[in-house]
Amino acid sequence: MAPARRPRLAVWKFASCDGCQLSLLDCEDDILALAEVVEIASFPEASSAMSKGPYDISLVEGSVTTPHDAMRIKKVRRQSRHLVTIGACATAGGIQALRNFADVDDFIAAVYATSRYIKTLATSTPISAHVPVDYELHGCPIDKTQLIEVISAFLAGRKPAIPNQSVCIECKQRGTVCVMVARGTPCLGPVTHAGCGAICPSFRRGCYGCFGPMARPNTTALAREWRLLGASETDIQRVYRTFNAATEPFKTESEAHGD
Repeated sequence: MAPARRPRLAVWKFASCDGCQLSLLDCEDDILALAEVVEIASFPEASSAMSKGPYDISLVEGSVTTPHDAMRIKKVRRQSRHLVTIGACATAGGIQALRNFADVDDFIAAVYATSRYIKTLATSTPISAHVPVDYELHGCPIDKTQLIEVISAFLAGRKPAIPNQSVCIECKQRGTVCVMVARGTPCLGPVTHAGCGAICPSFRRGCYGCFGPMARPNTTALAREWRLLGASETDIQRVYRTFNAATEPFKTESEAHGD
């Protein structure tokens, strides 16, 4: 009797720093266990051995910033039964989406002697702006435990058990005193998706919003609290324009301040 075919996994890179792919490699023993139940068919970050599609699961890191990538992601989608985007670049356009608030031609002129060989889009956009996405895993970088949970969930045909709550809940779970209440430190924790384990507040620093907006964030109320703590309009605008600048809640709130 022939052995059952293992599900085929592919990992793709678009405009990004590779940090989320490194999170997968950092899974160590877990990735060895994963390799026993799936065929890692294509993962250029880890191996030069690559097999053609179709694939059962595709993990996509990075945003779409060039005409070539806008076409390439459609090919990836056609080859993939399930497509999961990982990280702030793939789910929200990444920090490179700061170009969306300015004229990209100005950046090109400031950096390059000629634009003759530069082929880029005016914006940096998430994968979901170009093709249907089956699941988005947030973070900059993603949490490796959450990544293994998402892969396991798709292999088992169930919904990933990823909580959609704020970083404040994680602070309470680990017994971290609120930096806003106790120290008057501006923090994005109340509007940021959990997943990092509240790393920054545990070191008495405010959350920077690496995991993007939580479900139904009240960014306006938080901005009001930031003002009471002495933050300027520019401070508030800039903090919403970092890793997840193009997400609608953060984008809208940033546009309400400065400029």
